[in-house]
Amino acid sequence: MSDTNLFEQQRRNRRRSALLVAIFLLFFAWIGFGGDYVFYLSTMPDPTPGLSRGSGPTYHHTFPWFGIGATLLGIGMAWYGWRNGPKQVLWASGAWELVQPTKPEEQQLVNVVEEMAIASGLPKPTVWIVPDQDPNAFATGTDEGHAHIAATEGLLTALNRDELQAVVAHELAHIKNYDVKLMTLLAALVGVLALISDGTRRFLGRGGARVVGRRSGGGGRKGGGGLVVILLALWLISVLLAPIVSRLLALAVSRKREFLADASGAQFTRNPAALASALRKIEDAAAPTQAIQRGSAHLCIADPLGRRINAKQGLVADIFGTHPPMAVRIARLKAMAYQYEKTGVIPEAV
Repeated sequence: MSDTNLFEQQRRNRRRSALLVAIFLLFFAWIGFGGDYVFYLSTMPDPTPGLSRGSGPTYHHTFPWFGIGATLLGIGMAWYGWRNGPKQVLWASGAWELVQPTKPEEQQLVNVVEEMAIASGLPKPTVWIVPDQDPNAFATGTDEGHAHIAATEGLLTALNRDELQAVVAHELAHIKNYDVKLMTLLAALVGVLALISDGTRRFLGRGGARVVGRRSGGGGRKGGGGLVVILLALWLISVLLAPIVSRLLALAVSRKREFLADASGAQFTRNPAALASALRKIEDAAAPTQAIQRGSAHLCIADPLGRRINAKQGLVADIFGTHPPMAVRIARLKAMAYQYEKTGVIPEAV
């Protein structure tokens, strides 16, 4: 891959990371300040002379406590996700760090990672093993100096050395292209938004909707009750749909980067056919990868959830699929291998 293409991909992923954090913070600001405005309208004193909502003074919400608190919370969560996202992804998969190999296949993995780190010009990432018999692998981290590669136990037994080398090269390409930075941050933020949405559902399920409904329908300035209901509905819909929208964002970002990582990894190994063979074995595995959760599925070399949508092409697959169709990826790699055999040159990754 040419330096121009590599540096442009890195710059693009840095911009996407910054944009992702900005969207995340704006969403938290909307949750907070939107809630403040709804509460402001619902607690506004009745302007009709001689009417009172009840005995004693009533509270009128004027200071944006919710907005300030939610924005600060969003900043804190973005920072936490940035610093601890890789650890969360590894912990969620049940991975353990391979420090001292005790089996031949573990030693082979360490050797291959060291070789490919040299070939790619990267520092050697830490190596992890995921206790799952389905063949799969992923990379995570914040930058080249703080990166991790995880492989399932099934991958070590299913692939030969050339195929394992090709898969490791693919994951190192994600590190070199700054994909892991973007996708790990996205995985962490998806998890945060899912927690917020779950908390809101529980609040509504325990009677929160009735409490809010009484407040919004209890008076206010003429016509204000309808506005409160509309704003409250929009606020709740955005909170409840946030995890779905964020997952769709993760899927959209994921598909194109897999093609680039395939081509980049093939250039590191000079063996596109080995990666094509490895992807075929991974695709033909009998069961999904149980250890890898839905929020981290976009990090893997192959969809760990075994969804049929990833085998299709078109607009629907582009929106909902985590990975490009495996058949297309394999066909591209075979074409690269054919051209390499004829000319001795692997096509540029674009």
